[in-house]
Order: sequence, then structure tokens, then C-alpha cells
Amino acid sequence: MGAPKAFFFDIFGTIVDWREGVAREAHSILHPLGHDMIWTAFADAWRGKYQAGMEEIRSGAQPFSKLDVVHARTLEWILADFGLADISAETKHALVLAWHKLDAWPDSTRGIAMLRRQGFVAPVSNGNFSLMAALARRNNFHWDAILGAEFSRDYKPKPDVYLSACAAFDLAPEDCMMVAAHSDDLAAAKACGLQTGFIARPNEKGPGKGESKPKIAVDLAGEDLVDFANKLV
Repeated sequence: MGAPKAFFFDIFGTIVDWREGVAREAHSILHPLGHDMIWTAFADAWRGKYQAGMEEIRSGAQPFSKLDVVHARTLEWILADFGLADISAETKHALVLAWHKLDAWPDSTRGIAMLRRQGFVAPVSNGNFSLMAALARRNNFHWDAILGAEFSRDYKPKPDVYLSACAAFDLAPEDCMMVAAHSDDLAAAKACGLQTGFIARPNEKGPGKGESKPKIAVDLAGEDLVDFANKLV
């Protein structure tokens, strides 16, 4: 395959640290209200409902709704487990917006900028437009477009999420590369004909609980996004 003309990025876990960010924001919202818990456990539990919330839409059981709505729904599933069943609607909304305030991994902003010199760059994430825009402004990401779930009206790993991103740039799938820290995301993109790039995030889900190596054959792998970009030069 030739050099990619567009790079598509998974965001949660690959580009931003969702676990520490959600834990931090949950603490800032809930601790002043008198709540205490292991904040990373709260983040893990909420993220643990992520796929189930989207599967309701992928399966057709629920109509499409953007990820903020899915996050609001899945938040309800875990509140009682953390003694939060009686929190206000305003507090719940603030928690959903925690996902808009995540910090990038230290290499992400520079790595995206390096890859932007090689081709188009865009998130192909399950996150909605306003969420992606908020993360871009917070972390100084310079995207050429925001693509993904809200653009395609479906959730990864459905094929149209990847293929609609290629079509948005008038490119064939083989001219595009999906970049992610998750082998299942890359396997789905590969099945659609895209090139694949793996970024190691071994601590994404807690120390040593993320992927340090891809579980499938990929076109390129990097220890982080800067290392990855350097290998393309």
C-alpha cells in the first residue's frame, strides 16, 4: 500500500486519557457534595457500560443518539452502585460533560501535528461533534474534519463509520489509515480495506491493563504517537 493520504484517529484511550480525566472531573463534581469513592473505579464502571450502551443502537433496539445521550443513559445504570441514586439532574449533566474535559496523552498533540504534514487528519470516534470540538480546543488538536459516529449515524465497529470517513475526503479505503490503541477497532477498519496503525497505550485502563502490542497484524505500530509519526517519515 502507498503512503496514507488521511489518518483517522480513535480518541478515547488512543489520544486522550479517559480514565484519569473522568475520575478527576467526577471528584471535582461529587466530592464537594459529600460523596467519596475510588474515583477511578467510578470511571471504570461507567466506561464498562460503553459498549452495551452503543449496542442498543447498533442492533436497532434504539434509534441513533449521540454519545452524550448514551453516556447519560449509561450513567443511570451505575449511580446506585456508588450511592448516587439521588443526585440532581444538574449534577448528572455535569458528569456527562466530564467527557468533554479529558486531557491528551503527552505525545498526542505533537503526534497529530506531525501526521497532519503527511495527510488529512480527523477523529473517527464514537464521540459526538461537540465533544470532539471541546477536546480539540482543550488539547490544541488541529483537525481537518470531525468524522465518526455522529457523521455516519452509527457506531464503530459498523463498516459505514469507517467507509463514510474515507468518502468524506474522496479517498479510497486503501488510501486511509485508522490509528488506534485497540485491536478490535483496527480489525474492523482493516476489514473495510483501510490501512492500520497501532499506538501502544499499556496504561489506558489502569497500570498494565491496556494494549502494549497489537493483537492483529497491522501496517505500522508505535510506542506512542510521536514514535509512530517518526516511523512514517
